[in-house]
Amino acid sequence: MSEFDEFEKQLHENRQERDKENRHKKKSRSRSRSRERKRRSRSRERVERVERVERVERVERVDRVERVDRVERANRERRSASRERRRRSRSPRRVLKKKPYKYWDVPPPGFEHITPMQYKAMQAAGQIPATALLPTVTPDGLAVTPTQVPVVGSQMTRQARRLYVGNIPFGVTEEAMADFFNAQMRLAALSQAAGNPVLAVQINQDKNFAFLEFRSVDETTQAMAFDGIIFQGQSLKIRRPHDYQPLPGMSENPSVYVPGVVSTVVPDSPHKLFIGGLPNYLNDDQVKELLTSFGPLKAFNLVKDSATGLSKGYAFCEYVDINVTDQTIDRRAIAGLNGMQLGDKKLIVQRASVGAKNATPTPVTLQVPGLVSTQVQMAGMPTEILCLMNMITPDELIDDEEYEEIVEDVREECSKYGAVKSIEIPRPIDGLEVPGCGKIFVEFVSILDCQKAMQGLAGRKFANRVVVTKYCEPDCYHRRDFW
Repeated sequence: MSEFDEFEKQLHENRQERDKENRHKKKSRSRSRSRERKRRSRSRERVERVERVERVERVERVDRVERVDRVERANRERRSASRERRRRSRSPRRVLKKKPYKYWDVPPPGFEHITPMQYKAMQAAGQIPATALLPTVTPDGLAVTPTQVPVVGSQMTRQARRLYVGNIPFGVTEEAMADFFNAQMRLAALSQAAGNPVLAVQINQDKNFAFLEFRSVDETTQAMAFDGIIFQGQSLKIRRPHDYQPLPGMSENPSVYVPGVVSTVVPDSPHKLFIGGLPNYLNDDQVKELLTSFGPLKAFNLVKDSATGLSKGYAFCEYVDINVTDQTIDRRAIAGLNGMQLGDKKLIVQRASVGAKNATPTPVTLQVPGLVSTQVQMAGMPTEILCLMNMITPDELIDDEEYEEIVEDVREECSKYGAVKSIEIPRPIDGLEVPGCGKIFVEFVSILDCQKAMQGLAGRKFANRVVVTKYCEPDCYHRRDFW
C-alpha cells in the first residue's frame, strides 16, 4: 500500500472518530437540556403548590375572622336587646314630692329670704312692725290693706344689703360688675332663690370704688366671702359701708369659704399668724408665694402705709386647713421661716394671739420671686438627701401615669447635678394621713452633688410654683420618716 493510501485511511479513521465524538457530545447536551427542563418543571410545580396552600390558608383565615366578628356582633346585639328589655320592664320610680308646710315657718310676703329668727329679731329692733297688718275683706267683698308690709329690698334693710368694693379695674362698667357677682354667687351656691342676687351697682370712677346692693341681708353677708377675689386682674377689696349697723340676731361674717379666694381681712382667731421682719420692697404676691409653700391661704394682709402705699414690714395670714396651720406653726413655718435671714432682716413667724413658741430652726434655702440677687439661706449641715417642696400637690400623684412622669422629670433634672441614687415621692392614701405627701425626696451619691442640686433648683419654677428646698437627715429618709 502506498503512502497516499495510508494517509487517506488514516484521514478516514480520524474523521470517523471525530464524528463519533460529535454525536456523543450532541447526545450529552440533549440529555442535559432535558434534565434542566425537568428540573425547572418540578420547581414551578413546587412553587405553584406552595402558592395554592397559602391561598387556601388566607381564605380560611379571613373566613375565621368573619365568623368571629359575626358571633361578637350577634352577642352585642343580644346584650343590647336584653338591656333594653330590662329597662322597659322596670317600673318607673315614684318621686315623692315634699309636702309643703301650710302653717309652720311660712314667711310673710316679701320676707322669703330671711329665717323666722331673723324676722323676729328685726321686729324686736323696730325695723318691722310687731304685727303685720294683712289684707282684710269687708262685707262688700273688697280687700283692704291698712298698712303695707315692708319687703326685702326696702329702705329698712338697705344699709345691711350694701357692700363696698374697692380696687376695682379701671373703666369697668356697672353691668359688668353686676354680671360678675351674680355669676359668682350662683357658682358658689350662695344664691338663695331664682333670679339675680345683685339688684344695683354704683361706681365711682374717680375714687376707684363701687357699692353693690343685694336683694337680701343674708346674701349680702355671704357675698363678703368674695373679699380678695380676682376680677379682670384686680384683687377686689370688699367691706361693709361706714353706715352699716348690724341687725340683731344676724351674723356679720360669711359662713362659707370660697375655694381659691384669699381674703384681705384676717380675723382674730387662734390660727392667725404674724409674719414680721419683711423687707419693705416685697409686694403682696411675693410674700404670699413664700407663705403658700406650706399650704393654701384662707386670708392674707400685708400691712401698708396709707400715705405712701409701701409695706410696713409685717403681715398677717391664716391657712385654709386648720391642721395644716398647726403643723405650719409647730413644725414647718417656725422651723423654716422664723429667724431666717431675708436680705438685711430676719423673719419673725408666730401666732398672732399667743406669741411665738420655742422652736429650733432647721436648715432651709428659699428664693423669693423678684429678688434677683438675694438668696435666703440659713446655716446647716448638708446631707446627701435633698427635700423639694411646693412642686406638687397630692391630687397630681393619684394618676399612675402622671406620677411616673413626675418621677422621670425630677430624676432627669436632678441627674444634671450629680448621680441620683433613689427618689421617694409619698403618694396619698384614702382615709390615711401620709407623711411627706406633697414633698419630693432625692438621694444623691455624694453630699457635693446634693449641694449643687440645691443651689441649682432653689427658686426655680415647677408647674408655675416656686421650688423650696432643704436638706433631709439620711436616717429619717431611710426610716421613711418624712415629717
